[in-house]
Amino acid sequence: MENRPIIRFLKNGGFTLLELLIVMIIIGLLAALIGPKMIGRVGESRQTVAKQQIEGFSSALEMYKLDTTKYPTQEQGLEALVTQPQGIPNWKGPYLKKKFIPKDPWGNMYVYRYPGEHGDYDIISYGADNNPGGEDENKDIASWE
Repeated sequence: MENRPIIRFLKNGGFTLLELLIVMIIIGLLAALIGPKMIGRVGESRQTVAKQQIEGFSSALEMYKLDTTKYPTQEQGLEALVTQPQGIPNWKGPYLKKKFIPKDPWGNMYVYRYPGEHGDYDIISYGADNNPGGEDENKDIASWE
């Protein structure tokens, strides 16, 4: 059995320039193939987080309604889940674990509508472009979907 390549490496103490270039080309090809797929996953994960946050708001709104007999008004907004609105004596909040209303994963405020067009209330994230409609990462995430 011949061990010359290993012996040569141990004697010379390093790799040749050609060997290093081949390894760099292989790494570059792998990055070019895998990179775009991973970037697409980031958009999907943000949409998943937005859906989960909207579900959390929905649960908190239901608890708010149980205590106060109605949903927050359009003017009170989602802020009523963490800060007691004036004139609401049965408020037993805060109804969210955090003491503030989080922004959507793209850094925009969620839209709260009461009364809603698709239910008692509507909660919407307009996605990455923060505009109604859109596809892929710009797609709207809504409480009625």
